[in-house]
Amino acid sequence: MYRVLKPHGRLVLSDPVCDQIMPENLKNDDKLRALCLSGAMPLNEYINMITDAGFGTVEIRAKRPYRILDSSHFQTKEIIYIESVEVCAIKDPMPTDGPCVFTGKTAIYFGSENSFDDKKGHVLLQNQPLSVCDKTAGALKSLKRSDIFISDSSFFYDGGGCC
Repeated sequence: MYRVLKPHGRLVLSDPVCDQIMPENLKNDDKLRALCLSGAMPLNEYINMITDAGFGTVEIRAKRPYRILDSSHFQTKEIIYIESVEVCAIKDPMPTDGPCVFTGKTAIYFGSENSFDDKKGHVLLQNQPLSVCDKTAGALKSLKRSDIFISDSSFFYDGGGCC
């Protein structure tokens, strides 16, 4: 898909993901293959596949509970929890410091100035939430400022972020 998209083109998809490794017998289960569940993989691996293809921006737009695979219905020793993830991969140029992956993190500056400028293209207005990619969230967190709050990933992103 990457090579046929125009620059800044978008690939929007929804797929199952799970934090557990799918056992081989379930990967080869015809019923799970038909349900598109046999290939469920951890979200970070899924994102890496997308960015390794060259997409410079990846947005996790939603992540929801989807299915349970249990031993009464499938040959598994443990309960496997599957989520549905909605992703938008954008054919942006790959930044030199790696892709921008949005997982729903937000930065809020609440200091005494009107704004905070990290001198890297990110200006946080006082007490105004800004969606930030995971890379920017990590950079802001590493500043160890007591007047910048970084939220956990909400796995919901609707645009308007830092990059």
